[in-house]
Amino acid sequence: MNRNSPAPPSAAIGETVVRFAALDGYMLGATLFCRLGIAVPSTVILFSCGGGVPAARYARFAKHLAAAGVAVLVYDYRGIGASRPSHLRGFGALAEDWSEFDCGGAIAYLRLQYPDSQLIGMAHSIGALFTCGAPNAGEISRFVFLCAHTGYYGDYLPKYRLPMAVLWHGVMPLVTRLCGYFPARALGLGEDIPAGIALQWSARTSPDLRPELTGPGAIRARAMIARYGQIRGEVLTVGFSDDAFASPAGSRRLLAAFPGLHATSVSITPNQVGMSTIGHFGLFRRTAEAKLWPLILEVLEDWALF
Repeated sequence: MNRNSPAPPSAAIGETVVRFAALDGYMLGATLFCRLGIAVPSTVILFSCGGGVPAARYARFAKHLAAAGVAVLVYDYRGIGASRPSHLRGFGALAEDWSEFDCGGAIAYLRLQYPDSQLIGMAHSIGALFTCGAPNAGEISRFVFLCAHTGYYGDYLPKYRLPMAVLWHGVMPLVTRLCGYFPARALGLGEDIPAGIALQWSARTSPDLRPELTGPGAIRARAMIARYGQIRGEVLTVGFSDDAFASPAGSRRLLAAFPGLHATSVSITPNQVGMSTIGHFGLFRRTAEAKLWPLILEVLEDWALF
């Protein structure tokens, strides 16, 4: 990255709203953040969101990263945020679409825009699975996983296992079948989720990423999982001790899916940064900007990412 160009505190950041085609032609919404005055950054970051989390939730963090002299693209998967259709009921979307077509399209877009720049794949939560399942993930030089896990409830911190199991595997499939999508907004649970994604999520009751797959999407699902074994390179994983979902067990399970990645892992406790809680989403809240983000940048610098 631009190590000879440190980020001034008042660095002006350009925010460009873009639309690009997924690999199957579906149009996706995204925002590109880049420090003004840098025509061609040496490194660009593809930021893949967590499942059902809109890209807008990561905008402030992405802008902070861009101040260091990199370009950061944060995009919405189909059915979410700026990539949501006018009607979600009956809208077809599967995890394989988010990975193969949407993440694959984002990689292709960045490669077209910045053909000579190093491409870093940064992902939050289960976005790591989507990133590494893209057919062109080999274009990515290195990876950064933030609060990464596989979505298996048995890996959650003990006090969250039962309530989360009831929500994801009981409430979610029932409500999704009634509504034609999962109305998370109405339930105070974040962004609405397409039916196909919600039902796949609710069916994730086994620790095995290779369950018995049936139906028309089985071939694509197997191909996506098979691509995990082809990923090569280095990954930096950053987790938090009070994260209900990305527990140490959950992070280990996720890394085991990518045997070709050499991992450097960092775990941060809230008291290290003077915070009472961080959890699964605390990194991206405004309250983390002054206390936590400087430490994250230090970690990235130590890993020679800046």
